[in-house]
Amino acid sequence: KQNYKPVSHSDLGLPFQVNSALPAVDTKGNRTPAHIQLKLKKLQLQDERLSVVDRDNHLLASKLADIFSSKGLVDHRNQYHLRSLNANKRKHELLLVTHQNQAIYQRITSRQSEYRRQLWLDDWERTERRLDNISRYPRKPADKQRPSRKVKFAAVESSEPSASCRDSNTDSTD
Repeated sequence: KQNYKPVSHSDLGLPFQVNSALPAVDTKGNRTPAHIQLKLKKLQLQDERLSVVDRDNHLLASKLADIFSSKGLVDHRNQYHLRSLNANKRKHELLLVTHQNQAIYQRITSRQSEYRRQLWLDDWERTERRLDNISRYPRKPADKQRPSRKVKFAAVESSEPSASCRDSNTDSTD
């Protein structure tokens, strides 16, 4: 028979080995490549923003320096004169239109009328006389057509008809 000696776990040091055991499976994953970690576009945009901020800070600092050197007087009156960008062009067009209108007015006023008003008045008076002559009952003064517009002359106005009207009344060209 063989002599076996009973062996305990503590003799073998198993609890220590179990406690100090490391996992055999690698769960870390792949390493991210360097070109993805850097994000160059983001860095470029950040640099541009910083340069804009630096420029603005420089401008503000120069304005503050100007204020300090000018004893801090504030221009708060806002006396800005409005200035149109196309005022000269509009003025030129207005002058052109004015000259054209004056030329048209001169042409119209210098032209003699083609209508002979006096002939029309004489013809109307003859027509009224004919109507009076051929009518059965003579017309009253209220029935006669009144002029719709009174024309005032520079001379003294009178209620009697003028000499030219009296002459045309005496004419009997029927």
